[in-house]
Amino acid sequence: MTRPILTTNNIHPSIQRVVAETHHDIIVEVQTATTNNDIVVVGMAQNPAPKRARKALDEINLDYTYLEYGSYFKLWRRRNALKMWSGWPTFPMIFVKGVLIGGSSDLRALIESGELQSMLNWSALIASLARQPRVILSQLIDSYDSLNFMNIG
Repeated sequence: MTRPILTTNNIHPSIQRVVAETHHDIIVEVQTATTNNDIVVVGMAQNPAPKRARKALDEINLDYTYLEYGSYFKLWRRRNALKMWSGWPTFPMIFVKGVLIGGSSDLRALIESGELQSMLNWSALIASLARQPRVILSQLIDSYDSLNFMNIG
């Protein structure tokens, strides 16, 4: 996937620092959270969609980190930095294992299809491989099949 973004060559040198540093701290905060947590929900107050996402995760007893930035009436410029960084136009922004999966309805679809659990299990299996090189072959095959890499039918 490629996404059009204005190149540095097309930004005047006198404003490049402003472009690079404006609200950089909020981006670093989200990046750090997505590195350190399996599931991160980035939302805002008064918006029902982040609440729906959190409720969906609570219903299936999955731990997550919630980052809230302002409301409809405040901190919209800071949230805009996240939108420009991620390319995602709305809140919530939901990350699983550092991967942006979309918003509340996208999360619900992944839960219903079983793909969310597969994403989490696959990552756990890879982590266990790093700790224990000897893993039972059937575990690998089960995880491989659960990610739907083979579409036989």
